[in-house]
Amino acid sequence: MTFGPLVTTEWLGEHLHDADLRVIDFRWTLAGGSGADKYAAGHIPGAVFVAMEDVTGEGPGRHPLPGREQFEAAMRRAGVDDATKVVVYDEIGGSVSSRLWFLLRFFGHQEQAVLDGGFMAWRGTVETEAPQAREGDFHAKEPDRSVIVDFEAVRKLPKRVPVLDARLGERYRGESEPVDPKPGHIPGAISAPYPENLDSNGRFLTPDQLRDRFKKLGVKKGQGAVVYCGSGVNATHDLLAMALAGIDDVRLYEGSWSDWSRRDAPVATGPNPDGG
Repeated sequence: MTFGPLVTTEWLGEHLHDADLRVIDFRWTLAGGSGADKYAAGHIPGAVFVAMEDVTGEGPGRHPLPGREQFEAAMRRAGVDDATKVVVYDEIGGSVSSRLWFLLRFFGHQEQAVLDGGFMAWRGTVETEAPQAREGDFHAKEPDRSVIVDFEAVRKLPKRVPVLDARLGERYRGESEPVDPKPGHIPGAISAPYPENLDSNGRFLTPDQLRDRFKKLGVKKGQGAVVYCGSGVNATHDLLAMALAGIDDVRLYEGSWSDWSRRDAPVATGPNPDGG
């Protein structure tokens, strides 16, 4: 049976004590930062906490991708082996845990999944004591740079390649900008807020529903697409949703809006891709 890219809380409850499973609590919010306090207040039994800063490197934007050695060290501290099945969760619909799912794939790990519905959907027991995770033997492979793009690549994209903005609509339209220098969006980008990948219970839509969603946004398998958000975190939610839909030729703009808005680059505001 293929593992991931999602697992249900029911599956996790049945496999929680499997020797080859590692559960990672990756809670974090833009407003509140690290979820370490929430982890300490209660987490899924056996889960270890990994902080966003542990897997954030140096480069463009607010949350650049980590280097190979940095990521390898973080996963070893979390007790991850090369053969480990990794389940990652947050408490906001997978919009943060999808980032760690992406990073594991980026560095060549074979089996990783996001907990569908996250901590909010968990109905099992919780614990407050942090487990003593043994050192893992995880080996990060050379990163797959074919799945990321930088500012210059986005600027030169042909018109036929759709660019999706995964942020909430008010940030896309430029009505609100809590952290970055300029409000608005990349000219030509299509608004694709990540929460619309979820149903009313905070779980991912079916693959067919997701295919339909991205088709309406102009994304087709084999055409290529680029996704961005504020700093390259929530955009991975759209990448996960497209993976579920069978669309795999999509790239992440690493620096995202936090990179674009700091440059001398055009900005559009309003509900339309080209502004207005």
